Amino acid sequence: MMENNFENLLKSAMELFKKRDYANAVEEFKKLLDLDNKNAHLYNNIGLCYAHLGQNTPAEQYYKKAIFTDDKLVETYINIADLYYKENRLWDAIEVLQGAIALIPDNAALRHYLGRIYIEDKRYDDAIDALDSVLEIAPKNYDANWDLGMVYYELGDYNSAIANFEEVLKYIEDNELIFYQTALAYEANDEIDKAISNLLKSIAVNDKFPLGYKRLGMLFMARGDIEDAKEYYDEYLKFDIPQEEKDKIQKILDKLS
Repeated sequence: MMENNFENLLKSAMELFKKRDYANAVEEFKKLLDLDNKNAHLYNNIGLCYAHLGQNTPAEQYYKKAIFTDDKLVETYINIADLYYKENRLWDAIEVLQGAIALIPDNAALRHYLGRIYIEDKRYDDAIDALDSVLEIAPKNYDANWDLGMVYYELGDYNSAIANFEEVLKYIEDNELIFYQTALAYEANDEIDKAISNLLKSIAVNDKFPLGYKRLGMLFMARGDIEDAKEYYDEYLKFDIPQEEKDKIQKILDKLS
């Protein structure tokens, strides 16, 4: 009988959570704690509700109760680190994740989130180490390759950035932003033909992607291919872009003509 009551309350609480009725979801989860106060998932869920309500202090308290109840609950470490990140408490987030990794060393998600916090804190060497360790555990984690590519791009190591972006493209071939960022890395590495190739792929994936057209105009103009430059600048002008930008591009076209 008690088991049925627990299941019914849990179903009700989860439905309220899915409806984003977090205030009432909290009350339902607390009723469940009266039946099972050793359930780390309940503490974690209450913490999530409070976080969604913008009540960070009780959210933190319940996350800590969840960790005290079960120190291997990965999602709680990520949730409390996310709370700290949003409060710009980066060192607290780093400390939590480092402690979690010490307890659960084979979890790629913890290492990946730590890498992203390091990036936010501009600790790029630490970020590279963390993201490399993700790929040792999960070699097909292309999100880690993307983040590594962005770090290397920021550091000016364009060869390494390109290598990581190309790794992402082994798994995703229908995202214009990935082709665009790969093109930027090739351009920065003075490989203009490969940059143009990736930009052409970006607009092939999404022909409503204005940045691709603008960059193609720029690269073709830099390469001296005036007719191609004019073609892509003309296409760029068809997009809903600010008038100031339109005037700027029109002046370039006037000079090319």
